[in-house]
Amino acid sequence: MHEPVTTFHQGVFNGLRVDYNAVLRETVVPDGNGVPSVRLACTEYVAVEGDQRPVMFVCNGGPIVAATPLHMAALGPRRIAYPDDIHADPSGFRTVDNEYCPLDVADIVFFDPAGTGYSRVLDGVDPGKYHGVEADAQQMTAWIETWLREHDRLGSPVYLVGESYGTIRVAVVARMLANLPNPVAVQGVVLISQAANIIETSSRPANILSYVVSLPTLAAIAWYHGKIDTTGRSLDDVVAEASGFAATEYLAALYQGTRLPAAQREPIAHRLTSLTGIPASRWLERNLRMPKHAFRVELLAEEGLVLYMYDGRYAGPPAPPPPDEDGKSFAATVMGPQPTGVGAIENAIGPAMAAHLRDFLKVGWPEDYRDADPAAANSWIWGQATSPFGDWPYMAELSTAMAKLPEMRLLICTGAFDLSTTMGAAEHAVNQSTWPVDRVRTETYAGGHMMYSIEASLRQLTDDLREFIRPRP
Repeated sequence: MHEPVTTFHQGVFNGLRVDYNAVLRETVVPDGNGVPSVRLACTEYVAVEGDQRPVMFVCNGGPIVAATPLHMAALGPRRIAYPDDIHADPSGFRTVDNEYCPLDVADIVFFDPAGTGYSRVLDGVDPGKYHGVEADAQQMTAWIETWLREHDRLGSPVYLVGESYGTIRVAVVARMLANLPNPVAVQGVVLISQAANIIETSSRPANILSYVVSLPTLAAIAWYHGKIDTTGRSLDDVVAEASGFAATEYLAALYQGTRLPAAQREPIAHRLTSLTGIPASRWLERNLRMPKHAFRVELLAEEGLVLYMYDGRYAGPPAPPPPDEDGKSFAATVMGPQPTGVGAIENAIGPAMAAHLRDFLKVGWPEDYRDADPAAANSWIWGQATSPFGDWPYMAELSTAMAKLPEMRLLICTGAFDLSTTMGAAEHAVNQSTWPVDRVRTETYAGGHMMYSIEASLRQLTDDLREFIRPRP
């Protein structure tokens, strides 16, 4: 065990000066049977003044990765200043003070699960033990409970923030915290690029719902690339038009399937063309269904480019297929073909985090800081029923927590150009859940899966977080 590394800092966040301590500390937490099993090394930013302030516990997705994207590009006190020009030379990216960091309203603690960052399983513990939804969430739950107790913060309002797979993690953690013998009263859960219903909204051939919820995102990306008429049509206008059409005429047409009369089929195809830029002939050939992977390949086909799944603003030449189909990774199987040369946003995070640890946090530990545990994804135990009629239960986890914690609210944040976790899927999650509607808020931002790579969207996101955290009148 290393001694905690503590440094003192001052920063101006949302116009307010905050004196705070940055601490990287290790905490040993038990497994579900009470046996010490993991040594979690997590980074906390805690204001010097202000007892029992709200505290945000923040994690990224994967599974499993460290919290470096949210840490270094969105919510930490320093951030990568991505230029608005998506074609900018990545060598010019720099790290700056993050005026948008919400340290003015809450302390922030970043969670790196075992196998990522400096966090590790203890000697003799199989790392695969934590490659699953329940065990992964259990280690975060145990860590939060321990952190609150050891910091004498059991009275602090608690907020959970997860991105991508992390939205599944915090959903389960919220349920676990609510069910503890001494429950932790979670005040709010923030789902950034939510994946709680991703299976229900994936582009399987007969899943007509997937085409309905994807259409607003296809329209947004077509608008961005100028493949549809943008005269007098803002992004919001196009998304609203696509959403309304998808939920009415388009859904009804897909439900009729092959029984839809030809006289009705062609007008639907032409309307889809006006929204997506894909020729009506292609929509008719595809029986009015456009999987997200097909759209990525077809929209810019004349330029020989494939759209990036996580942010449709980006495109590049298609990467060659894996040489061994049987050896495909989970990501390659789920995400489909990817373009080459569009990883500048993600690729900047690792070096920025390394410099942050060295120069800002003054950490000199000899171990490697791991951005991810690459072995986890293909061995992950999802925990849903093995029956073909089994549930994908992660929205229900939040329903359980909200029933037990009547003050708990949800904030769901989605990027308009994200083809992975779409804004239509987020809307569907809210509509089909049992979450009390007066305790749920959804927001959409210009950007992709990491919408905060755009400074204006980062400002909007953190403003929404502040409003979400501040006490309600």
